[in-house]
Amino acid sequence: MSYALELQDVRKNFGKTEIIRGVNLAVQAGERVAVIGPNGAGKSTLFNLISGRFGPTSGEILLGGQAIQNKTPYEINRMGLSRSFQITNIFPKLSVFENLRCAVLWSLGYKYSFFKFLSNLKDANDRTDELLDMIHLDKKRDVLAVNLTYAEQRALEIGVTIAGGSDVILLDEPTAGMSKSETSRFIQLIKDVTVGKTLLTVEHDMGVVFGLADKIAVVVYGEVIAFDTPEAVRANAKVQEAYLGSPVADSQAGGH
Repeated sequence: MSYALELQDVRKNFGKTEIIRGVNLAVQAGERVAVIGPNGAGKSTLFNLISGRFGPTSGEILLGGQAIQNKTPYEINRMGLSRSFQITNIFPKLSVFENLRCAVLWSLGYKYSFFKFLSNLKDANDRTDELLDMIHLDKKRDVLAVNLTYAEQRALEIGVTIAGGSDVILLDEPTAGMSKSETSRFIQLIKDVTVGKTLLTVEHDMGVVFGLADKIAVVVYGEVIAFDTPEAVRANAKVQEAYLGSPVADSQAGGH
């Protein structure tokens, strides 16, 4: 069986320190997976391995059945995987529309074409307008990205991340720093824009995790100690001990 994303005994050492210790993970197409764990568990390192920022010390990472562990980030992106980062990563001096159109151009095959007037590229402009509607920033079309609110900038980054049409999306703490109401709206936005796509997200807010994920992968000390449905993970004694707290405390907290 070919999975959308598969990690086979993936390990990563920094010097003599083993950060990722034999991770095995198989994500089916269309699944939404939240990666959780204590600070320092290796979650961001795992994302960096999958997206090509780091190479693993050993093991295989497969995207749609193809090995990607020795490829560069841009090669992996062109194979159908895109990611966002903890820190908002957009062009502040470009408008919302221009940010999105930059991301759209390559996916439509224009690449580095300096001899075309962008205003004449109807397919790119139409696709950009579709994305503006999807991320609910159509009324901010001509606003410079630097002048958006924090939540709007995060929404724009989500738009940039999905603009290339990647089938596998990695979101690194997408709701960090948001208010409760902003987070609630953002969960729905993520659901809407990732319909039919495979999603992996690192997230600390357990309300987001249980509201968004089909499955949860729990990472502790560089190992996946559980990978199951939210209900099964919530009831897992090893997870409660390592991360979520006692069953009583968890139920009283409502999973947050």
